[in-house]
Amino acid sequence: MTVPASRPGAVADACAAPPLSPFHAGELAVQQRAGSLDAMAELGTRVIRTAMPDQHRTFFAQLPFLIVGALDAHGQPWATLVSGAPGFAHSPDPTVLRVNALPPATDPLHGALTAGACVGMLGLEPSTRRRNRVNGRIVEADAEGFAIRVAQSFGNCPQYIRKRDITSEQHEMPPRAEPPQSALDDDAQWQIASSDTFFIATHYAGEGASERSAGTDVSHRGGKPGFVRVDDANTLVWPDFRGNAYFNTLGNLHANPRAGLVFVDFATGDFLHVAGDAQILWQDESQSGFAGAQRLVRLHVREARRVRGALPAAWRDGEASPTLERTGMWPGA
Repeated sequence: MTVPASRPGAVADACAAPPLSPFHAGELAVQQRAGSLDAMAELGTRVIRTAMPDQHRTFFAQLPFLIVGALDAHGQPWATLVSGAPGFAHSPDPTVLRVNALPPATDPLHGALTAGACVGMLGLEPSTRRRNRVNGRIVEADAEGFAIRVAQSFGNCPQYIRKRDITSEQHEMPPRAEPPQSALDDDAQWQIASSDTFFIATHYAGEGASERSAGTDVSHRGGKPGFVRVDDANTLVWPDFRGNAYFNTLGNLHANPRAGLVFVDFATGDFLHVAGDAQILWQDESQSGFAGAQRLVRLHVREARRVRGALPAAWRDGEASPTLERTGMWPGA
């Protein structure tokens, strides 16, 4: 694969240009309120790179699925998973990640991963809890997949991730999409309330072309079953636990409340995609009702889409994250 070189003298892309700081205005605002601004000013420039280290390149090449975040034609972020035999994602050089897979016609991101689109990707290995992130812009797209030019590459700690092991069972039927809904039906509410994991896609359009951190991001959220509270058919609330203090997700939401979530049933392969508008609730643990929470996020649901059998392989639940012991108990957990 040949990736086109940047045009000489071209204006830098909003999600790919190298800045002095890897953090955009939304992330900086949340860091300041959370008290991590000074620490991140020094740490961020060291750990958030514009190229993938070799260990990340090897890691992505051994995964059977990737979590992807991108925008649809209406500017709505969605999160989804793309799958393939290990090696379907590979890095021909440290600044490029090639993915030989595309979302199928049943997926809200079908047709969205085209040249020029900003994409966030999360590589997660459930059996080891290891995860790494890479964000950038698509520089090549074809019928087999796409390649991104790396704007951000960084690792994440293994906190809040449940271990899972892949089984030999494959879902034989092709993915089947159900009609979109404007609210969560009873089955969707039950799945969310019993989930210990979801993935969230967010987007920051950028206030200047020099900000390489502008673009789309996708991240993992985990907790004890019940950590996502269903207040009603259009309202979800979840706790934000202590993390790496980069605040990529919350920083994006501070500037742009639109978010896309996907809840994965790892046994059946079903995806529940949820789109909505998020609000950060700056409440401490004593006010939130969630032990261990530093703040809450409330999502007003605008759309829900269920896709049956979207993940090809079945996975078996393993050990819960030991980090969750410090989050205590709350109603529903």
